[in-house]
Amino acid sequence: MNETLRERIKDKKRIVVKIGSSSLQHAETGDFDYIRIEKLIRELCDIRNQGKEVVLVTSGAVAAGKKAVHISEIKGSKVPLTTAEKQACAAIGQGKLMMVYEKFFSEYNQIIAQVLMTRNTVVNDLNRYNATNTFQELFKMGVIPIVNENDTVSTYEIEFGDNDTLSACVASIIGADLLILLSDIDGLYTDDPRTCKDAKFIEVVETLDDEHMNMGKESTGSNVGTGGMGTKLIAGQIATRTGCDMIICNSKDIGILHRIMDGENEGTLFLSHVDENFKLPEYVESLHRK
Repeated sequence: MNETLRERIKDKKRIVVKIGSSSLQHAETGDFDYIRIEKLIRELCDIRNQGKEVVLVTSGAVAAGKKAVHISEIKGSKVPLTTAEKQACAAIGQGKLMMVYEKFFSEYNQIIAQVLMTRNTVVNDLNRYNATNTFQELFKMGVIPIVNENDTVSTYEIEFGDNDTLSACVASIIGADLLILLSDIDGLYTDDPRTCKDAKFIEVVETLDDEHMNMGKESTGSNVGTGGMGTKLIAGQIATRTGCDMIICNSKDIGILHRIMDGENEGTLFLSHVDENFKLPEYVESLHRK
């Protein structure tokens, strides 16, 4: 059955790919990992060249800003930033992040667009409608939208985990049929494989239920990213309930993207089950209240 399910991935037409901060930088220095970024962009452009529509949801603005102003050296790497400091770093880092993306995408003659979103973009009906129209026009133009949380005016990403939730909201808003979360782990395990040697890998989740949600530990293997498995499973709830399959996979080898699109057995596949009673704005608001 798994092989048949993976074969269906080849037919997906609108794909959202999310990459986190830790996948964009060298862990030792915090500087951009240009080789990995270049491979990511080559993969995305190749998917786009197959006639598919692609959205990249990216983290990394806060981390890039911190590095630019040497804030870790000033405050110490273990000292948490205030919300104001995080927002200031985001304002600095967002431009640097987009400059890197612009440079590499232009080498493949691919036009990109920056889309900054807040929680209001999702929960407000008019804002959500306008965002949907914007994405539709960008797709018609052959553009790859680059989406990030607008951390300068919002703390949603800071609170809810490295854009995992945002990527699922984007997938829902645009009617994507596949969401790929590039992570620092191979997929979903029955327990945290970093601490539990008996943890078993799960290849396919047919229905994302409470048992699976309890497998999500609020932990992350990086001091750069903020999204643990818990936020990825929340993203899975949003994506699958609104008609989008989701895959969690390891970004160690960015080439995993074309292997997934070729139907190979990579990562954990979460199958979509449309829930007509699921309301995205209400769900996002409930997360904000937690």
